[in-house]
Amino acid sequence: MSFAERSVIVVTPVFEDVEASSRLFQELHKELGEKLFVVAVDDGSVKQPVSPAPMVAAGVEGIVLRLRRNVGHQRAIAIGLSWAADKLSDGQRAVVMDSDGEDLPETIPALLEALEPDDVDVVVARRKSRVETLKFKAFYVVYKAMFTFLTGRKISFGNFMALKPAAVRRLVSMQETTTHVAASVLASRLRTSIIPLDRGPRYAGQSKMNFVGLALHGFRALMVFAEDVLVRVGIWCMVIAGASVVGAFVAVILKIVDNSSPGWFSIASGILFVLFLQTGTLTLMTLMLTGVVRSGNVVTGIEYADYVEAELLAEGVAV
Repeated sequence: MSFAERSVIVVTPVFEDVEASSRLFQELHKELGEKLFVVAVDDGSVKQPVSPAPMVAAGVEGIVLRLRRNVGHQRAIAIGLSWAADKLSDGQRAVVMDSDGEDLPETIPALLEALEPDDVDVVVARRKSRVETLKFKAFYVVYKAMFTFLTGRKISFGNFMALKPAAVRRLVSMQETTTHVAASVLASRLRTSIIPLDRGPRYAGQSKMNFVGLALHGFRALMVFAEDVLVRVGIWCMVIAGASVVGAFVAVILKIVDNSSPGWFSIASGILFVLFLQTGTLTLMTLMLTGVVRSGNVVTGIEYADYVEAELLAEGVAV
């Protein structure tokens, strides 16, 4: 059977994790059977490069896109989606998931079922249970609060999602998708449905994402909404600058009526003046940066061929 005859196209990034990805292929085949086609994006693995052999052993048809270098989890997903975008037909569905087992294959039917209505373009998974450390959970709470405060949007989902072909093509036309897939779904204005799903334990090995990597991943989500963040920061700077002016005026009144202790006025006015200069400068900088961000919003697609070193088909597969 060819790519066109498969109804579910699973895109998964893999980096130095052959054991876990091999288990994933087996579980996907158990769950989806002949409906399945896997696009495994080998993100520049050196020690454990992915080959089509585990797919063949699991009875899965698919392709391994071996990248020239490590480009990161989010860009690897974007490359896989870009490869599939032009090949998808209206009756097919794309699923994005991690290869380590934390995104459970048995929950894919729930995603696909929620994707059926005509007024839904993307279905994303919100975790109702997590197998994570306390430090990760605490960071995630802070991250979601900061994201909402700086962007005015709520983000409660990750990369595990199901998409219709039009949604895939829309996402791969956005350069932001290479930065943060979930945030790009929000920015795309696609009609999104959120369903709660459990998160599973890893099939094998340890996560390669450390705390610094998690923090960077969170900041990348903010980068997708850089213009909104800059405007909000500018507004708060203006508010603080205005408050410093009011404070300086009050200090002058208190000085005039001789209702201040010696030296108080000079200290207060000096602090307020410095605060005004700093916030005023930040306001001007954010306005300038907002203009730069807006002028740089050029619509260009993600060219997967620029990153792919080899396309390795599982035996007997036609694309």
